[in-house]
Amino acid sequence: MSSITIALNGSEVTAAEGKTILEVAQENGIDIPTFCSVEGLSPTGACRICVVEVEGSRTLVGSCHTPITQGMVIQTHSQKVIETRGVIMELLLTSHCGTCYMCEQANACKLRAIAADLDVGLPRFQSKKRFYQIEDISPYIVRDLTKCILCRKCVRACNEIAGKNVFATGYRGFDSKIVVDFDEVLDKKVCRDCGICIPHCPTGALSAPVGITEEKKATPLIIRS
Repeated sequence: MSSITIALNGSEVTAAEGKTILEVAQENGIDIPTFCSVEGLSPTGACRICVVEVEGSRTLVGSCHTPITQGMVIQTHSQKVIETRGVIMELLLTSHCGTCYMCEQANACKLRAIAADLDVGLPRFQSKKRFYQIEDISPYIVRDLTKCILCRKCVRACNEIAGKNVFATGYRGFDSKIVVDFDEVLDKKVCRDCGICIPHCPTGALSAPVGITEEKKATPLIIRS
């Protein structure tokens, strides 16, 4: 595979043809926040928090699904990029109904961690909220779609890694949600001994059932100064 030379934050970088901007940035120790991207899963560009500035492009581009090209000039942390990521985060938080101080995943929530890194607190915008009943009928997975940010990682992990095709995206616009079959409650025997979707969820939308006497463990949230 041939190599390509690009300019990344003012430095000349060589990388293999076909790699995405996000992959090249990570290889060079540059942290670009992302919710929907994870190694081993196909890129979708669903969350848009990974946008970067490419010289000559009319708009910011999603780094997780944009391949590098010869001579590309990229800025991953310009003022425009940081401001845009902050607005995107505010929009995610505006429709996110999770109450952090009551959430079992609060100390390990990627949404909260990236919001802190971007110095985003309470969003300025007003929007309708999505409220769903918690689905705890399954002995294997608890779903709280109120906390879902539609990153679709659970869909891809279930389809591409586990090969079980339990989840899909249903409806359109504001009514979009992750559905099971014809928007039914999750209660699948195929989920037994799997749980591949749970660690891929960046919020508390998916979790394993916890017994009353079982200790809850999570890596504490560390906010970088």
